[in-house]
Formats: sequence, structure tokens, C-alpha cells
Amino acid sequence: MNTFKGKRVYTLTEVANSLQSMIEKTYKHSYYIKAEIIKLNLYPRTGHCYPELVEKEGNIIKTQMRAVIWAPQYQSINENFRKITGEPLKDGISILCMASIEFSPKYGLALYIQDIEPTYTLGEMAKNRLETIQRLKEEKVFDANKRLPMPLLPQRLAIISVETSKGYSDFMLALKKHKYHFETELFPSLLQGEKAVITIMQQLERIFQRQTEFDCVLIIRGGGGDVGLNCYDQFELAHKVATFPLPVISGIGHSTNETITEMVSYANKISPTEVAYFLIGLFEKFENDLTEMQQTISNKTRLMLTDARHQLNNIQNGLHLLTQNFLLQNTQLVNNQQDKINRFAKQLIERQHDHLDHWKVQIALLDPKNLLKRGFSISYYHGKPVTDASLIKEGEEIETRFYNGKARFTRIK
Repeated sequence: MNTFKGKRVYTLTEVANSLQSMIEKTYKHSYYIKAEIIKLNLYPRTGHCYPELVEKEGNIIKTQMRAVIWAPQYQSINENFRKITGEPLKDGISILCMASIEFSPKYGLALYIQDIEPTYTLGEMAKNRLETIQRLKEEKVFDANKRLPMPLLPQRLAIISVETSKGYSDFMLALKKHKYHFETELFPSLLQGEKAVITIMQQLERIFQRQTEFDCVLIIRGGGGDVGLNCYDQFELAHKVATFPLPVISGIGHSTNETITEMVSYANKISPTEVAYFLIGLFEKFENDLTEMQQTISNKTRLMLTDARHQLNNIQNGLHLLTQNFLLQNTQLVNNQQDKINRFAKQLIERQHDHLDHWKVQIALLDPKNLLKRGFSISYYHGKPVTDASLIKEGEEIETRFYNGKARFTRIK
């Protein structure tokens, strides 16, 4: 036995064996232990799994411990877990496991997991899901994307999908079967599993930088069942979709409860093909509305023209009757006025005849012959009647006319 300064010196193996013996005596049974898997550490070649388990207080790790799941148990546990939760064992999930506490002198302390209770994880997932929904509502963004206006005819489509996926192929085929034209651009991304959150958000950011080039965003995924969809319940992705400035239409192809990302999308369809039918339906509705509007306008135009013709005919008939009545009434009036004019004209003519007769008498009285007949005479000097004798020079000859005849005289002093 070795000593140092009067105290016994133990080898590392002795300490390890002592710890092993003590733990075996103290922890004789398996225990239910709840923890979070921060790293799964699955080795595909051997099938063994060495999860890193932690307990957190907020974001701070309080306790960390290594665990072991041997290949046969891992295969059975993972299959059952996937069947119940729809997700495989993975990083970042909370679990309730049945494990024994063992210490190996060579490998140290570890929890040897015999089983994992999926319903506990489901409860934790449901709890986190409710907390995420509540948080989005508290930030007043849960319905933000749904309140965006959808373009009347969304033709420019930004598509987040995988080019080789059946869902993307089905979507494009459904669009091409119809006569409407769409402009599509694919933004490739993982669509399930832990890395899907990061890659989808990266593509959304790319689309955001070019948002004026698109009418809406489509997140489509087909096939693959319901595995790996927990990523769509993550707060960061749901928040990104909820606050995105373009309408987001989801069609990730599953039949279980809606994920939160689908809930906050402008519209959620059960499959990529249904997304295509939704877009085509907008065009069909517009075309039908337009056709119906054209028919309505045509019908109303015909009715208006028919009414206008009836009104025009009524007006024409009314004018004809009014004209006839007017002519009938005014013909009598014209005849009466004509009689009055005739009488007035006759009276006027008679009065003018009387005036003419009077003036004839007056003119006859003033006729020089009548004056000469009464004993008067008229003297002419150079062919002009003489009214002033001083104008005739001595020795000049004047001519005097009588009623019968004329005579010449020479002026003397």
C-alpha cells in the first residue's frame, strides 16, 4: 500500500471501481428521467446512439450528462417514437426516458436508456406549440399575412421547394394543364427536419430582397408522409412567414393537424396540386366574373336600347299628335287672322282711293290750264316762268301764254 505524507494513495482504477461499486449498490433499478437532447450522436455504422442530455433553466444549462442507447434498443425506440409523434429522435427535443445509472471505469458515468415515452414528448411539443401561438398573438402578427391583399391575378410566383420532389412536379404539371400563364421561379430549400427552418428562412430572405418581382410566395412539399414537420412549428419560421410582406401560400402535403407556419400563412392547402388549383381558381373566377359582367352589360345595353326606342317612338308619336293639334288649332287662327288682314287691307285700299281722289281734285285745281281758263296768263322769259319783272331787261322779248294761244311782247321802260 502506497502512502504520501502519511496518507494512502489510490490508483485511478481503484477510485473508478469504488464509484462503480457504490453506484451499483445505490442505483439498483431503472428510473424515469426527463431531459432535453441537445445532440443525438447517432452512429449509423454501428447503430449505437450516444445522446448528450441537459437540463436547462431558461437558456442556461444546469446539468449535462452522457447517455447511451444500444443499437437494438435505438431501432425499436426510434420506430415507436416516430409512429407516435410523427418525428424521429433528434436534437432539441424534450424526452422522458427509462434509464439505468451506470458507471464504467473506462467510459465514466452514463445513463443507459432502455425506453423513451413518446407521449411526454408530444405533450412538450404541444406545450411549446401553444406557447408559440400565444407569443405570435401577443406580438399581434398571427393574422398579419392573412390580412395582406392578394393580387387580383397572381402570376409571378416565388416557389420554395425541391426541384426533384414529386410535389413540385405535380404543382408545375397542374399549372401547365390550364390556359393561364404563370411566371415561376424556384428557390430550392430543405423542407423537413431541423435544417429546414434555416434554409426556408434563407430563401424567404432572398425573396424579400426582390419582393417587387413577385405577387406571392409558395411553400410546397409533397410526399414523405408527416415525418419531419415539427420544423414548421418553430417560432422563428412561423414569425418570418406571418410578417412576410407578400402573401404566403403553404402546401406541404400532410393530413395531420395544421402546423403553426400553415396557420399563419395567407392560405393553406393540403397538397401542392391544391395550391395550383387555388391559383387557377382565382383566374377562373376572374374570367367567369368578366364573362358575367360582359353578359350583364350586353343585356342591360339591349334593354336600354329597347327602352330608348320605345321612348323615341312615344316621343315621335307624341310630337306627331302635338303637331297635328297645333296645325289644326293654328289653321283656324291663321284663317281668322287672314280674314282680318283681308278686311283691313280692303279698308286701307278704300281709304287710299279716297285720298287719291282728293288729291286728283286738288291737282286738277292746280293745273295751269285751269288757271288760264279762268283768265290768267303766264309769261316766260327764256323758257322760264316770270315771277319778277325786274329780271327782264329793257328791249328783251317775253312770251305770254293764254288759255287759247300765246303772244310775244318787248319790254319798254
